[in-house]
Amino acid sequence: MNRLSREVGALLSRYLSARARGPYPHPAADLEAMRELLQPADVILVEGDRRISGAIKYLTQSTWSHAALFVGERGGVDSEGRVRALAEADTEHGIRAFPLDELKGYHLRICRPAALAPEDALRVIGYVLARVGDRYDLKNVVDLARYLLPTPPVPTPWRRRMLALGSGDPTRAICSTLIAQAFQSVGFPILPVISAEAGSAPDCRDCVREIYHIRHHSLFVPRDFDVSPYFSVIKPSLMQPVDYRTLTWAKDDQMVGL
Repeated sequence: MNRLSREVGALLSRYLSARARGPYPHPAADLEAMRELLQPADVILVEGDRRISGAIKYLTQSTWSHAALFVGERGGVDSEGRVRALAEADTEHGIRAFPLDELKGYHLRICRPAALAPEDALRVIGYVLARVGDRYDLKNVVDLARYLLPTPPVPTPWRRRMLALGSGDPTRAICSTLIAQAFQSVGFPILPVISAEAGSAPDCRDCVREIYHIRHHSLFVPRDFDVSPYFSVIKPSLMQPVDYRTLTWAKDDQMVGL
C-alpha cells in the first residue's frame, strides 16, 4: 500500500509541478542585474507559474509562491558547467541546488537578511547544502491532492494553517520550511511571535521586556520574508532607475483597462 501511495504521490507531484496555462502576470526579472546584486544567504522569492502556485498564492494571500536561498559557488556546478548558485526544497526533486538561469522568465524579488554576520550567513548556507539530495516522502497523497483545488473555500484566518496540516513531508517541500529552519539555526528572526513581560529592574517597576518566541517552521511561507522587518527588499530594476519625466504616456482616451 505504501508503495502504491508513493507512486500516486509522485504522479500528483509531477502534475502539480507542471506549468499552468494562461498568461504570466508580471514582467520577468533581469537575471544579469541579479547576479551582480546577490549576496550569500539572500532569499529569492519567485512568482511561480506551476499548477500548485495558484493554490499557494491564494492560501498565503501573496504574489510569491516559492522561495530559494542564494548559496553562490558553494553549490558547485552542474553537468553543463553552470554554477548551482541557488538551493530549494521541491516536491518533485527534493532538496537541490540549481543555476540561477532556471529562473529565467520569472518575476523575482531579493530579500536580504539585515545585518546578518558573514559567519552566520555561511552557517545558513551550510545548513541547507548539507541537506541537498534529501527527498520527501510523498506517500501521503491527501497532502498533495488538496492543492488540486487552486482556491479552496477556506476562511482567511485558517489559510496559513491549512498549509501546515497533514503529515509534514509534502508541506515542508511546498512551504519555506527549509530556509526558515536554516535561519533559525543561527537565531536570526523572520517573523517571531513577540510577547511582553514585566522587567526585573528594581529601579524601573513599569519597565517591560520583549520576549521573542520562535514561530514553528512549518508555518512559514514565502511572503514572510517579504514582510519581515528583519529582511530588506532588493528590487534589481531600481538599481538603474528610469527617469519618469522622459516617459511617453498615452492620452486619457487610450487608457488600457486592467
